[in-house]
Amino acid sequence: MVQGRSIRRVVMAGAAILAGCTTALAGEHNRAFIELFTSQGCSSCPPADALMSEFQHDPDLITMSLPVDYWDYIGWKDTLAQPDFSKRQKAYAMARGDNHVYTPQVVVNGVTHVVGSDRGEILAAARSSFGEKGAMMLQLALQSDSDKLTVDAGEALFDSAKWGALWLMHIARARTVAIGRGENTGKTITYTNVVRDIRKIGDWNGHATRYEIPAADLKTSDSDGYALVLQASSGGRIGPVLAAVTKFSWPARNDPAPKE
Repeated sequence: MVQGRSIRRVVMAGAAILAGCTTALAGEHNRAFIELFTSQGCSSCPPADALMSEFQHDPDLITMSLPVDYWDYIGWKDTLAQPDFSKRQKAYAMARGDNHVYTPQVVVNGVTHVVGSDRGEILAAARSSFGEKGAMMLQLALQSDSDKLTVDAGEALFDSAKWGALWLMHIARARTVAIGRGENTGKTITYTNVVRDIRKIGDWNGHATRYEIPAADLKTSDSDGYALVLQASSGGRIGPVLAAVTKFSWPARNDPAPKE
């Protein structure tokens, strides 16, 4: 699984901590968590990248673009790719047991994969994988003040995974890249909800848990917002996404696209 630095304090708490939180709960709209593994050096990827731009406005979907680096050798070094994203994609393939790693590949709710440009298959997978081992069935409640964000994760359901961790993903809302070489030579492509890094906040053992994240850790110089992802893991293997929520510093629609 993608490794990250542990961030500050984790406080165990009872289920009652959720009652006092005022922020809307992730999962209340039965959202699906969609991760697109893409590459600037992949000629099949632009339609998938465009689809993610459409999906980002769907209130029932949380979409992330994770550019991978394993196509860099064919002529163009992906300007947004990180090795950790390639490792995360391979970890999913190992957990499923099929070893299918390709671009564009979408992983839905951490449990199933489909071709990243196939709208119908992605939406079908979002429906069919909801609830699988607790996928997107739990809740995250957020409460912020001037110096920290408090995150309350709910208790595991009877048939859901009971081990995992809370992860912080810093996100760039949109990045537009002019590609000068490789399979997409001459194209200018906008990537949306681009993950810039993944950091572990703390472990989760199936009980209601409170996490505190310093406000300074929520933003980086190349991000516009963040996602918090409660994800199961077992025996060192990545598992279903149990809950997720995103926060951005500027509106979702008609965003300007900062250029690389």
